[in-house]
Amino acid sequence: MTRRAPAGPPSSLTLGEHTGGQLLRLARAIGMDEDDAQSSTQTLLSALGPVARRPLHLRPPTLSHLSDDHTPVEFSLSFSSRGIPSLRVLLEPGFGRADLARNGQAGLRAVRDMARRWNFSTERLDELEDLFLPADPQGSFALWIALELRPSGVPKVKVYLNPAASGPDRAAATVREALRRLGHEEAFDVLPPGDQHLFFALDLGDWEEPRAKVYLAHHKLSATGAGTLSRMDDGPRPADIQAFFHAATGTDPAGDDEDGPLPHRRPVQTCHAVTDTAAGRPTGFTLYVPVRDYVRHDGEALKRAVTVLTRHGMDPSPLRHALSALTSRHLRDGVGLIAYLGVAHQQGTSPRVTIYLSSEAYRVRPPNRHL
Repeated sequence: MTRRAPAGPPSSLTLGEHTGGQLLRLARAIGMDEDDAQSSTQTLLSALGPVARRPLHLRPPTLSHLSDDHTPVEFSLSFSSRGIPSLRVLLEPGFGRADLARNGQAGLRAVRDMARRWNFSTERLDELEDLFLPADPQGSFALWIALELRPSGVPKVKVYLNPAASGPDRAAATVREALRRLGHEEAFDVLPPGDQHLFFALDLGDWEEPRAKVYLAHHKLSATGAGTLSRMDDGPRPADIQAFFHAATGTDPAGDDEDGPLPHRRPVQTCHAVTDTAAGRPTGFTLYVPVRDYVRHDGEALKRAVTVLTRHGMDPSPLRHALSALTSRHLRDGVGLIAYLGVAHQQGTSPRVTIYLSSEAYRVRPPNRHL
């Protein structure tokens, strides 16, 4: 039985105690070995650094754009049709630093500390440091780290970088150059049109096929348009992408969706993963819907998530246990605990569904009464 978390963080808690406690309960909820759960929690606290000891009643020292309430930690569960879901944590190691330059350097130190600890190379990241971590960076963030926790105790590591670090007008050129340096000279021209280059991500460490990933925002996207965005060979059927889009956004499959969701809401995102430098095309495609902007409260978001999981033949019960591990508040009392729903397609594997979960360390977003 999953132990329920408190409804809100007591004023005496620190950021590390709150997020570390959530991670520990999540790990236990999906059946992770206790030693591995404890080790993963210590990794999170170490990566956050001194800010982990900051009391929550002091409010965020800086505004992390990793989450709506500026908590520098986000959790996710990645489901497949086989076995238990994998647990992931996304964090901002430079949270609380005075400016983006110091934020990015703190993040870079955290990555290199992990590389020494787990014996992996940062060579691919080093090749891109001048592009994404300039002396005077711009944009909303500098560097995030994602850890995919595993029974071995050694997580898979992903680094997220800001294409707008040298200015938003340079974002596309920065992504193109990054792909070129990594040997993917043709990949940029194959990508679909997008309204903004959001993230550039790298797999580091123990990956069978390390990926470089480009994330795009798509405003005013319709289900029909979403079905055209994959650039994989033998990728997902447009009808499957459209069905996920309708289920996640709550739009009517029988209706006219050419105008897409309301334009003032957070945009749908895509991720395009490249692995083979000889192929010239992406080998992975993911569609992300910010479900919190398309539901009144988290009770509705949970229903949407359960619909998506069951349609893909996946057991939704770990998600319910995970929500209990994060908070005991009623789902109808807020929105954003379930932040994103994503469906990922990678060549050679079956689709995965990923549910992104907010810590809500600083604030619970009120329900969307206008929907």
